[in-house]
Amino acid sequence: MNRRLPEYLLEKPQLIGTVTFAVLFALVFLNIYIPFSDTAWFRLGNSVLFLFTAGFVAVSVFILSASRVLMYFSRKWFRMTFLQYVLWCLAEVILICLFYTFVTVDVQHPDIPVPRIFAKAFFFGIVCLITPYTLSGMYYAIMEKNRTIRLMSSQGFASDQEPFKGKESQITLFDYTGNLKLSVKSSNLYYIEADDNYIKAWYTDSKGTLRKYILRSRLKTVEESFKGTSLIRCNRKYIVNVDKIKVLRKEDEGYVIDLDNEEVPPIPVTKTYVHNILSRFSPASGSGPDK
Repeated sequence: MNRRLPEYLLEKPQLIGTVTFAVLFALVFLNIYIPFSDTAWFRLGNSVLFLFTAGFVAVSVFILSASRVLMYFSRKWFRMTFLQYVLWCLAEVILICLFYTFVTVDVQHPDIPVPRIFAKAFFFGIVCLITPYTLSGMYYAIMEKNRTIRLMSSQGFASDQEPFKGKESQITLFDYTGNLKLSVKSSNLYYIEADDNYIKAWYTDSKGTLRKYILRSRLKTVEESFKGTSLIRCNRKYIVNVDKIKVLRKEDEGYVIDLDNEEVPPIPVTKTYVHNILSRFSPASGSGPDK
């Protein structure tokens, strides 16, 4: 539970899809559940209770949407773990159930004790929200696994460089759907930069000109697909080619990487990934950049 949450669970498409699926699932479930409940007051049609129903649904959707927007931007503040994600989802359920309990007491003035109303609301809140959250997470996990398998198993490549031969390794980059977009010599690739749901690959062409290629993909997919190669994560936004590192500098704010191309700006190494870089240039490795 203390493992870090995969980044694909915090991407915009996944968050929007999860909220949409949860709302639709809850509406279908509640329409089935209402006739058998002694605390449900939801109504459709021309009535005062319909206004309360519409208002409750609107506020609940707003709570979920605002929570997921906050979850999306939380990536800038900390790396969420599975436990934190579960607690976050439970907090959403509790908040909506408290709101439902308050409205129920105000609308019906029931003789049923408030704790019992909340307990029933919490139980069905778990069913209505945690169930679609779990199904949605499983769906996106399977999709992510399939994309990674397609990426690793593909043998063909395309390149905007002159054809190259020999045993020199090549870096093949695929888009979000698994379609191959770019292949470059590993010796020509400098770094890969994340830009929301896209990545930018910076490399030199056959004439030595630094170029940028943009494709829809995730930096995490690239990191997992090229483990054990010269590509290594040094920042939430960057993967660098360690073979292109000229200087690894220790600054007051932390380590900074200078690549062997003056057109490339210095790249910071964050605390999360500093071990990745230093381990590649330890004395046991036998080689490394200037420090």
